[in-house]
Amino acid sequence: MGATGADIESRIERARILPVVVIEQAADAVPLAKALLAGGLGVAEITFRTAAASEALSRIRDEVPNMLLGAGTVLTQSHLLAAREAGAQFIVTPGFNPAIVEASQSAGLPIVPGINNPTGVEQAMALGLKTVKFFPSEPSGGVPFIKALSGPYPEIRFVPTGGIGPGNLANYLALRAVIACGGSWMVDTKLVRDGRFDEITRLTAEAVALAGSAR
Repeated sequence: MGATGADIESRIERARILPVVVIEQAADAVPLAKALLAGGLGVAEITFRTAAASEALSRIRDEVPNMLLGAGTVLTQSHLLAAREAGAQFIVTPGFNPAIVEASQSAGLPIVPGINNPTGVEQAMALGLKTVKFFPSEPSGGVPFIKALSGPYPEIRFVPTGGIGPGNLANYLALRAVIACGGSWMVDTKLVRDGRFDEITRLTAEAVALAGSAR
């Protein structure tokens, strides 16, 4: 990440948790963002898994400006353009696509691309990146695998995502190479769909407390 990216990375690292959000209805975006803030998390990754993603990003950017806002599941150039126009401040991808990484860098958007092996780490390093998403974390070997990768690549930092929840969050955050963990348990799609934003705030506060105890 560059200069702006360093600040964004610092904010994600302070949060320790990166909520991975799927929004089906754009009208839920602002209440969801406010619920996260009320629970103590000022960052969110809005995924491009639904048609509402761009509008959700725009609404949060306009109405909850204190939220650090990322766009996730960015798979195409059109996703990247839509995320940029909607006000996303950083990009997250599930895999490593050099074309998307380079386009994001050219657009001035910090990017955290997904990898789950040494080759992916070295591809990221070749493009000047020092922070990557480790995905899918649990199926790919989880904590032991990240420890193994940290041996030959001590300068690389990870945002593990996939299969992480309250039961194993602390194990990941105990690793020096991990800056934050991506997760969706506090923003479960059904909770958002049902408008249970108070429950999202409660779960978020619990997650923040758990992350804090793992420092």
